[in-house]
Amino acid sequence: MRYLPLTDNDRQEMLDKIGVSSVDAFFENVPQEARVDGLFDLPNKQSEMAVEKYFQAQSARNIVAGQVPFFIGAGAYRHHVPSTVDYLIQRGEFLTSYTPYQPEITQGTLMALFEFQTQVAAITGMEVANASLYDGSTGCNEAVMMANRVTRRKKAVLSGGLHPQYRDIVECQGRFSDFDVVLSDVDAEGVEDLTQYIADDVSCLVVQNPSFFGHVRDLSKLAEAAHEKGVLLVVVFSEVVSLGAIKSPGEMGADIVVGEGQSIGNSLNFGGPYLGLFATKQKYIRQMPGRVCGETKDKDGKRGFVLTLSTREQHIRREKATSNICTNAGLCATAFTIHMTLLGEKGFKQLAKINHAKAVQLSEKLTKLEGVELVNETFFNEFTIRLSKPAAEVVDMLADQEILAGVPVSRFYDDQKDLLLVAATETCSEQDMDKFVTALGGLLS
Repeated sequence: MRYLPLTDNDRQEMLDKIGVSSVDAFFENVPQEARVDGLFDLPNKQSEMAVEKYFQAQSARNIVAGQVPFFIGAGAYRHHVPSTVDYLIQRGEFLTSYTPYQPEITQGTLMALFEFQTQVAAITGMEVANASLYDGSTGCNEAVMMANRVTRRKKAVLSGGLHPQYRDIVECQGRFSDFDVVLSDVDAEGVEDLTQYIADDVSCLVVQNPSFFGHVRDLSKLAEAAHEKGVLLVVVFSEVVSLGAIKSPGEMGADIVVGEGQSIGNSLNFGGPYLGLFATKQKYIRQMPGRVCGETKDKDGKRGFVLTLSTREQHIRREKATSNICTNAGLCATAFTIHMTLLGEKGFKQLAKINHAKAVQLSEKLTKLEGVELVNETFFNEFTIRLSKPAAEVVDMLADQEILAGVPVSRFYDDQKDLLLVAATETCSEQDMDKFVTALGGLLS
């Protein structure tokens, strides 16, 4: 606060008005161990050139995903993004366009978002989709709150195969939005039975498919059981390419579908920006969060596009809004649409087929090693293996050999030290796989 032109009296007057004793009171919900006491151990000043050199040196320590064997997934996947995508989204019409409130001057943006919605509805097997959310994890949270509104119930059941970060976000929101969250046991083996949680006071079951551990399931019977009690089925995905190979959530009876769209058109980028996909049934459209682009006609009868079902309360009377998500990941959504258009339906399915084949090939190579056990009976392009040594230690040793081997499950669950999540996409060559297998075999022998 040393850069703000406020006196101590100014600050005290604001605190008194708000009704808190100190600035620290604003952070009471942040755990003490997550707070920094005092200033960071950094120089008070440096020249621009010195700062630039320092960060260049730090950046050089990174292992670049595209230059080494790369098998990391767990919600963030490396795929090939055609150069056409980056070229087009850097055009000024897309890169610098603002919120399309005035349809008469933003037809290009609105049309791109309309096409995006059409694609998302098609691949999820749902009737309507919105113009995107920030990412899959916060979208999952929005799906739960939407289910609460639709059913007028306040209890959500989260699968043990739901990404742990998605679970954390929903659980956090529940504490502050006054709804209950039931966490099913961690489901590394893929044998979870969620029907035991179905009850008259439950708003939704939230299930990831493929699961965090890679298991692929047919959720049709679970959907039927849930609907008998008025419970909504929310189906989550973290790898959108899987929708090109497996039965769509809509075909399985999902009421709300939400997930991460990063894999199409968007590179890893050290964790963002990402792209939340959200789709539902037509009858729930007025409870759907975010923006919706609709098709209409202008005064001359020509095809046109507008933002629709966007109530004023969403922007200026937030306490009465259906959802306070008032924006969308527009540029990332445009990148998704361009990439998906280049692929087409046939190309999308072919990409999914290649991904699955790569994962099968890698799993067969790995399971020939002593000390490696495949946990999955089913998977798409990501699976879980059990190692004879702690997975985190193995990953660190392989990273020293410039092999990015996967994600240790212990990063999320302390008691799962022997499990390793491994992903294989179209970017993985057979040489990459052989290098990984040889190095892993040497460490486990």
